[in-house]
Amino acid sequence: MPFRTVTTLQSWIDDFRALGYDDADILRVIPQDNDDGGDAGLIAAQLRSVSTTFYVAPGSEQGATDWSVTFEPREDAAPLPAGRVMALAGELATLAALCSFLQARSEAFLAAAE
Repeated sequence: MPFRTVTTLQSWIDDFRALGYDDADILRVIPQDNDDGGDAGLIAAQLRSVSTTFYVAPGSEQGATDWSVTFEPREDAAPLPAGRVMALAGELATLAALCSFLQARSEAFLAAAE
């Protein structure tokens, strides 16, 4: 899908950052390996409160406009004190807002293409 290109995703991340989310600086667009060799991207998030890696990606079905956050597995437990749990909650709220933002942009992109 054209809205999954690295260039388009970077533009959308820039637009999302411009909305003023405090934790939007944790986001970056990275190339995604795909079967057809196209210019697909993912959005990675390096959270400050935990060392686990997360990424945001669109649904896998053709034409899907939904987005989700994938939590990479950890080898060790990650106990967090209350303050870091609060920080993590803020970062996760930003990721949730990002998924909603990306879904709206994806739906608008497809509607304009029709």
